[in-house]
Amino acid sequence: MTSNRLEAFSDGVLAIIITIMVLELVSPDQVTLDSLIPIAPTFVSYFFSFIYIGIYWNNHHHLFQVTQKINGKILWSNLHLLFWLSLIPFSTTWIGENYEEAVPVALYGFILLMSAIAFYILQRTISKSHKENFVLRKAVGRDSKGKMSIALYTVGLLISFLNTWAAMGIYIIVAIIWFIPDSRIEKNLDKPKKEVSQAK
Repeated sequence: MTSNRLEAFSDGVLAIIITIMVLELVSPDQVTLDSLIPIAPTFVSYFFSFIYIGIYWNNHHHLFQVTQKINGKILWSNLHLLFWLSLIPFSTTWIGENYEEAVPVALYGFILLMSAIAFYILQRTISKSHKENFVLRKAVGRDSKGKMSIALYTVGLLISFLNTWAAMGIYIIVAIIWFIPDSRIEKNLDKPKKEVSQAK
């Protein structure tokens, strides 16, 4: 399997996830601005979940731009990531309707945490499946950004049982950190092509 086929499959799954989320937005029965107030939390939860999916789509795309080969471990690691991302629509609806309750906020944070861990595993699996001079290893390094995100999600998950607003604030901070695509990989996108051309 080529990386293009894996990307296409992943893009399709992410598109379905976004579609499911937007279908959960139910229009109010009335046609006044006041009627939008009750569904505002649901829309806000959709908005941030859309951003999270967009962040993963961006970084997933950049990740596979430098990936030179695909094996079984990479396929399963990618499916592992898609599994956790596929749970975001459910938690998005629940937190939108119960944003002041600890369990829905904690579950939302748990799914975000597991998604971050799954992406870290995928990234590590791809690195280990290539040679020592693989460009991704140079670009990511110790991946302090990824590890920090996992740590913040863990803190947010624990804090959600004390203060849901503080927990959601931490989730938003992580989204802001990753909103701009990872420049470490962007700067090295052309290197694999140059290495191939030099080898020829």
